[in-house]
Amino acid sequence: MIDAVLWLFNAVVGLYIFVVFVAVIMSWLTAFNIVNPRSPIVMQIERILYALTDPALRPIRRVIPSLGGLDISPIILLLLLEFIQRLVNNLLLGRVFYSI
Repeated sequence: MIDAVLWLFNAVVGLYIFVVFVAVIMSWLTAFNIVNPRSPIVMQIERILYALTDPALRPIRRVIPSLGGLDISPIILLLLLEFIQRLVNNLLLGRVFYSI
């Protein structure tokens, strides 16, 4: 039972990490005018990605100061997701953390 829950948790976190990567790449593509941001398909994809990623990125953006035009909130979100995934995996598998 725990294996199935752990698999589902890891799959959901992995999919969300993929969505964050796609959102970052999509923002680069529109920023450098590689894709037309006025295209209805591009606008729909951007709306979906924004709706999926903004609730997690907004609190990070409030805490992290602005670095000019550089947005590092996706990097911080990816690090947090990886940390939470490893923490949950280790706790559910009964591994013990040792500090050096």
